Amino acid sequence: MLFNRLRVRPGITGMWQVSGRSDANFDEYTRLDLYYVDNWSLVVDIAILLRTVPSVIAARGAS
Repeated sequence: MLFNRLRVRPGITGMWQVSGRSDANFDEYTRLDLYYVDNWSLVVDIAILLRTVPSVIAARGAS
């Protein structure tokens, strides 16, 4: 199941990066990646992009 994460090419941002980054543990990181792989759509990609800028500006989850 962990290899399912490899079905999608990595990008510049993702579910994990906008959902807590270093605040998330490995299980949460994996769950978010698998959710993305299983539910990919243009709408999900746009939502991630829209959440990226505020996450970076607020430095949420940054160590």
